[in-house]
Amino acid sequence: MIESFKVPTRARSEFIDITGQVQNAVTSSGISEGICQIFIPHTTAGVTINENADPDVTADIISTLDQIYPWRNNYRHMEGNSAAHIKASLMGSSVMVPVKDGRLVLGTWQCIYFCEFDGPRTRNAVVNIL
Repeated sequence: MIESFKVPTRARSEFIDITGQVQNAVTSSGISEGICQIFIPHTTAGVTINENADPDVTADIISTLDQIYPWRNNYRHMEGNSAAHIKASLMGSSVMVPVKDGRLVLGTWQCIYFCEFDGPRTRNAVVNIL
């Protein structure tokens, strides 16, 4: 089963917790055990799993990526968003999460983050449940 949903972003760089939307897709699929793949079909956005208890974690990730890959840095890409492409490549375009008893199997502090690096925009996330 494949389902998609929109992710509106409000800033150039931000992490948005999409765990609830992904879990809704798993629930509506009726699948009790399997694998859930979350795919982000964009070249300047990605997806990751990380801590959701302290918002400073995602702020630190964004800050560090901005230091390593600043928005302006003599990039060759004429569109002017090479830093976003680099950051999205580092995060990756998909993650896999096991499903057991109809629930995503995530650690106590984990959630699934949509990673925006060239916003604000309205993006898409694709959920494939196997």
